[in-house]
Amino acid sequence: MGRAFEFRKARKFKRWAKMSKAFTKIGKNISIAVKQGGPDPDTNARLRAVIQNAKAENMPKDNIERAIKKASSKDASDLKEVVMEGYGAHGIAVLVETATDNNNRTVANIRSYFNKCNGTLGTSGSVSYMFDHTCHFKIQKGEIDPEELELELIDFGAEEVFIEDDAILIYGSFENFGAIQGYLEENEIEIISSGFERIPTMTKELTEEQQAEIYKLLEKIEDDDDVLNVYHTMKEG
Repeated sequence: MGRAFEFRKARKFKRWAKMSKAFTKIGKNISIAVKQGGPDPDTNARLRAVIQNAKAENMPKDNIERAIKKASSKDASDLKEVVMEGYGAHGIAVLVETATDNNNRTVANIRSYFNKCNGTLGTSGSVSYMFDHTCHFKIQKGEIDPEELELELIDFGAEEVFIEDDAILIYGSFENFGAIQGYLEENEIEIISSGFERIPTMTKELTEEQQAEIYKLLEKIEDDDDVLNVYHTMKEG
């Protein structure tokens, strides 16, 4: 099945358990997408992807349209994507993706979480090399032959294609998101959801007690309103 499949299967920690938290994350992604490519999803590939994800999360259409309108207004917050890196206890690397309109506030908050949990906020590049930056797509299986689809998508940068439940998951490198998205859209293959992940190239096994320390840090970080995603190198099973 490949490393990407095992990674997804192992991840039991629910980062976006609450609906409101998921909608807040989507709202920020809409804001960033609109700022980068404008409010028209027909000409903004990233916005199309965010809208697909919003629908997959059952976000009401009115909420989506309101978020796009808000992001297009002159008073919209100037959100910037900032990646922060550090080490938790027991040498576990932690990478944090944020969207913030106040970098000083966000850095101070993230640093405090690391400090309170026996960790250290590092510099740019200190742990990012331990993660593969990937893109992924989820499509309905229907009558599609996964093996044939994989052969077609290899030329567009897909690295893994496999079945999970009644869906097909496609993985590729971060840089090939647009090419894979373009192929699926041109062939009228409906995309249920898509996005990006940081998959650790190495993991470290900890005792249950040590894992509890890391989960405490992850919970603090993920509860912060500026945080979008958190990745780590702790082995989960």
